[in-house]
Amino acid sequence: MKAWSYFLLLFFMIVSCSGNSNSQNLTWYNNSVISNIEKDAEKPEEFERVSIGISAQVFYISKKSSDYTTILEKARQSLQKNKAFNIGIEKNTNIIRQINEIK
Repeated sequence: MKAWSYFLLLFFMIVSCSGNSNSQNLTWYNNSVISNIEKDAEKPEEFERVSIGISAQVFYISKKSSDYTTILEKARQSLQKNKAFNIGIEKNTNIIRQINEIK
């Protein structure tokens, strides 16, 4: 019985810790339009600076991200065509990690 209890405890710990932690670490700006894209003045080789809507807050697209070209393409589409997307910003970094079509 004791071994069974430890097995269940281990199982619940694994299940509760699994999942998509990446999406849990994002703050979402839903139905948002990009209003400006420019090279970052301090680190142009690493980041693009992005403004969302009329907000004065600045966000970044990391050039080191594996999704850089996809994210930048969607950001440019939003800017040029005034198209709204759901934009996921990584908490505590202001880096855009996802730009998703609105469903």
